[in-house]
Amino acid sequence: MRWTSALAIYVLFWAFSVFLVLPFGVRTTREAGGDLVPGQAESAPDEFHSGRTAWRVTVVATVLFVLFQLNYSYGWITPQSVDLFDRGNMVTR
Repeated sequence: MRWTSALAIYVLFWAFSVFLVLPFGVRTTREAGGDLVPGQAESAPDEFHSGRTAWRVTVVATVLFVLFQLNYSYGWITPQSVDLFDRGNMVTR
């Protein structure tokens, strides 16, 4: 795999990992004991730590990418191993 392809795949893993990491560790203003500002959604986080979130996303994305790269190199899971409908034995015309 070219390094540019690996970089593009890592960026995709990073972007998808944002959605995995964001819900964890969030406290709303009421949970933190604060008062809501008029017009503020009750589900809005009290404080957002972008550096901490970026660090967590980077760790998760790196672990997932390393697993992907190892699977690409060693072929642990192939399309044939997840063929749920046994299409490998079909005759194509």
